[in-house]
Amino acid sequence: MNKLANYPAMQLSDKVNAIPEALSVYMNNIVYAMKRRGDKIKVLSLGEAFFDIPMFPLDDIDFKKGYHYSESRGLPELRKVVSGYYSEKYNAPVNPDDEIIISAGSKPLIYMAFQAVLNPGDEVLIPEPAWLSYPEEIKLANGVPKFIPYDCPVEDFGKYFTEKTKMVIICNPNNPAGRIYTKAEMEKLYSICRPKGIYILADEAYSDFVIDGKFTSMVNVVPDKDGIIVVNSLSKNLGISGWRLGYAIAAPKVIYNILKLNQHLITCPATLLAMYVAHYFKDIISITLPQAEAVVRKRAEVVDFMQKIGLEPFEGSATFYIFVNIGNYKKSSMDLGLYLLMKYGISVVPGTAYGQSTERFIRIGVGAESVETIKECLEIIKRVIENNEYDDSFVESELKSLGFNRFVR
Repeated sequence: MNKLANYPAMQLSDKVNAIPEALSVYMNNIVYAMKRRGDKIKVLSLGEAFFDIPMFPLDDIDFKKGYHYSESRGLPELRKVVSGYYSEKYNAPVNPDDEIIISAGSKPLIYMAFQAVLNPGDEVLIPEPAWLSYPEEIKLANGVPKFIPYDCPVEDFGKYFTEKTKMVIICNPNNPAGRIYTKAEMEKLYSICRPKGIYILADEAYSDFVIDGKFTSMVNVVPDKDGIIVVNSLSKNLGISGWRLGYAIAAPKVIYNILKLNQHLITCPATLLAMYVAHYFKDIISITLPQAEAVVRKRAEVVDFMQKIGLEPFEGSATFYIFVNIGNYKKSSMDLGLYLLMKYGISVVPGTAYGQSTERFIRIGVGAESVETIKECLEIIKRVIENNEYDDSFVESELKSLGFNRFVR
């Protein structure tokens, strides 16, 4: 007799059950599975750039100290280094003692920022295209995500405010479009948010993937940080995504609330990695910043090629992403993404990951493949769109053989 038959089913969280997987991660997990079986994949879906970074010696670092906890606010020397970089590069003053916290990547810091300032039922406005983790993290923080269509100008964001609106998020430069918010746009947004007690969370994770001095930090716009939270990523900008290092900048009272959460959830980022970056920051940035700028120039070359062959890119000039319009393709961006991957070994991220208004786009990244390979892929993408290529039975068969179900939002 099976005694388990008399037991009740074990409970799972309704809140977590209700959120989907991250669609970009879902696509990349299929890529990994296809590579394991020997398929050759042209990867345009990864959210990182691949820099050539040497390993610096550990002789001058107290390796034994790296085995242990460090300050939950972040190593003082790393806070000082990052604060100095913001001040020098972006003319954005940051007090390293109480206006910055360093933790295990920008993702948890964004979530902790939501937890730190939102109450249940508070609404957060997200302009599309929107990085896919914002709405799910808001829901987990018991907030309510609301969206602004991609074609709405900043001066009209106020039309979407309600009495429950407590925050607006801007991703600057934008993932996935590469769009840069101007200083005038940010000043306008602050002027309509602050009088209503609405926070602006500026996700500046791609701040170094900008050339010609076009990037302006929200800290530059609001030096006293009243009503703003800036989150940034050493992982992205330095090309060390596997190290999981990010930081938040805000007024001391907001940082203190985030600090309490960080103490309970993370404790501290990896001590040895933080020590390494603090010690070698200037050496690393001197190597990676020129490479970041080269990636942006590579992006511009790819955009020029797209336009020559008749593909329409979304407005933007920064990051290593390009958002591409799929026009009158008969199937969804999700169908197109799966078909390109299964049939031609080209991985992209469907635009539906970034909002309802951007379903007719796909995101490609230029950080992992050569310009020649990317151009070859774009010619195939163009042909597939023009010819409305698709084979549902083939896609479903491939998904099944790889052990994947259809993505469900």
